[in-house]
Amino acid sequence: MDPRTIIKSPVITEKSTDLSQKGNKYCLAVDRRANKIQIKRAVEEIFKVKAIKVNTVKMPGKKKRVRYREGKTPDWKKAIVTLREGDKIELV
Repeated sequence: MDPRTIIKSPVITEKSTDLSQKGNKYCLAVDRRANKIQIKRAVEEIFKVKAIKVNTVKMPGKKKRVRYREGKTPDWKKAIVTLREGDKIELV
């Protein structure tokens, strides 16, 4: 898989910004089929940093209603990447 197709976007929430400031961890939305090794290689290749650890979480979609119809947002996968000391990713 191409690294640009593995990493979709950064997850920017209060919790993820606290992780990036305190623990040098970054949250990214990734392809659901990607494994930890592929995610680690993609982060290292795209951002030119050294990833120490990758944790993944499968996030279920939420149920939504529009008028009288029920639907569901798609399931997605989140990766929490720990970088070595001194490395940074500019997400802005």
